Amino acid sequence: MPTAVSTIPAAPSSIAEAHFAAGFSFETDCWDVHESLAAGADFVLLDVRSPALFARGHVPGAINLPHGKLVEHKLAQWPAGTLFVTYCAGPHCNGAARGALRLARLGRPVKIMAGGITGWIDEGFELAREATPD
Repeated sequence: MPTAVSTIPAAPSSIAEAHFAAGFSFETDCWDVHESLAAGADFVLLDVRSPALFARGHVPGAINLPHGKLVEHKLAQWPAGTLFVTYCAGPHCNGAARGALRLARLGRPVKIMAGGITGWIDEGFELAREATPD
């Protein structure tokens, strides 16, 4: 008797390959971001949470630009083809997706760092902290 896992058959390998390969066009993970930052990142890492949350702890090297403030004039310092990677609190937060959507609507290349701050901490990576903004 089929289980809950096998009741619906797996997709054919060619379809599964296309599906999983496409996912890497939209997401990266904390480990790859960490390694890329150490090697000299070829992307801009955006923490799209509030300035207060950013100050309490963020990925070292990230720039704080809350998703609601992602507008063209704030991106003018980066060339049009610059890759952005957004993150937020973690899998329970949709801020990274909101930021990615805004960037995509502005015609900017973008990926999400899956896991966000929660994933970063789970990997054992340190957070940078700053003085709380006034």
